[in-house]
Amino acid sequence: MKLHIPQIIFLLFLFFPLTNIYGQEEVISNAKLAIKSGSSKDLTKHFYNTVELKISANDNEPVTSNNCSKTQAEYVFKNFFKDYYPQDFTYVHQGTSKDGMKYAIGKYTYKDSTGKVLGSFRVFMKLKVYDGTYLIDEIDFSKE
Repeated sequence: MKLHIPQIIFLLFLFFPLTNIYGQEEVISNAKLAIKSGSSKDLTKHFYNTVELKISANDNEPVTSNNCSKTQAEYVFKNFFKDYYPQDFTYVHQGTSKDGMKYAIGKYTYKDSTGKVLGSFRVFMKLKVYDGTYLIDEIDFSKE
């Protein structure tokens, strides 16, 4: 069977969106596993070179908001997971904004050393495409 150039181009356009969808789902799924296990290293594998990072842990403290490197974000999350030891993480909603931005909203529950659940954070993640790959561009943990 001989394929002609128009047929090849059609097949490429047919399968290209599937790879983008898979890439998005892979990042969301792997981020969930990393957060659930408290692995800052695995989480930051899915960050762009710089990421907007927001953590609001207390009503008494100002929101920590930084545009930081992957290395800085890994350090911040290493300390965060130590202070707020993971109990569970689940997604409550995933979607696409009007301008095509992919996002996910989740709930992170944390516990003490005895396993007692102490509280939770609402987590917002925004993904963008960089060089054909979905990566986390923004992540926000807000204490509930």
